[in-house]
Amino acid sequence: MKLICGPMATISHPAFRILIEKFGGCDEYFTEMINAGSLVTGGPFEKYYIDPSPDSSKLVWQLTGHSIDHMLEATEILCKLPGIGIDINMGCSAPDIYRFGAGIGWMLKPIEETRQLIKETNSVIQNYNNSSAEKKRFSVKLRLGDDNFTDESFFSFCDMLIEEGVEMLTLHPRTKKEKLARPARYHYCQDIALRYKKNNIPVILNGNVKDVSSAEYAFSKAPDVNGIMISRAAVEKPWIFAQLKRDFLKTGDFSSLKNIDMFQLALDFISDVEKYQPKEFWKTRLQRYFTYYGNTFLFSHYAQTMFINASDNDDLRNRLARFFEENPGERYKSF
Repeated sequence: MKLICGPMATISHPAFRILIEKFGGCDEYFTEMINAGSLVTGGPFEKYYIDPSPDSSKLVWQLTGHSIDHMLEATEILCKLPGIGIDINMGCSAPDIYRFGAGIGWMLKPIEETRQLIKETNSVIQNYNNSSAEKKRFSVKLRLGDDNFTDESFFSFCDMLIEEGVEMLTLHPRTKKEKLARPARYHYCQDIALRYKKNNIPVILNGNVKDVSSAEYAFSKAPDVNGIMISRAAVEKPWIFAQLKRDFLKTGDFSSLKNIDMFQLALDFISDVEKYQPKEFWKTRLQRYFTYYGNTFLFSHYAQTMFINASDNDDLRNRLARFFEENPGERYKSF
């Protein structure tokens, strides 16, 4: 059973992976979505999106875009970087992504157009694999489809992906418009896990796993999946993978779960953002992270407001110091 950290815009960068690794890490890290067009045309910030730190052996490059030509060129670039492989995002349902034909937009296009993308991307990856000792995996992250999807259309789409060379599927079992409040339909994860078991295609379950009990529930509904992907809960609780190893998988070293210094954790994260992200990204990256970080405290709204309204990084450090002076009982956590 693999534990995978999912792709999150403005979050899934090296500083966040370093934070997770402090608690023992997970099996794989998906990067935030890399825009194929920007990568190919040499956008000024793309070097930060393709920084493989701290451990490239666990990294999966997630690619998004609407142009097949750009997607293929970007795949060629990413194949030459260290890492496990390339994942095409077909699950992002943000309107500013899918309305341009990216993300879940690939599930809504004529299937032959999407087949062309998959077939030609697989060809690029296989050409690289045939000429290199280091092999790259080809995977897709997807949803159930549009709100009017049918079982027939969903399974037909998945069959096409496997036929054209996809080697792993990650399913967030909701439709394009369904929000997190709607229960995830885990039985679809189980259905495709069984469907492709004979093909040795791993299926990863994604959605609503936020602690040990929710992981146990998800696995009870989809016992044949090969892994669980966690995204938002890992930001709020970067120790969640260590907890799952201890209490769900019954394996691992758990010394990292004792006496966690939340103040030092935050200071280290700020420093790593400054080290691995351009100055132009500092504010958005830190505001996004500290929105989740604030949720871990008793007075969560007060903490969030205090942290995300900092004027700059030094002000944020001072606000953190003041918060823990006012709330000394919140500084250390043990699990």
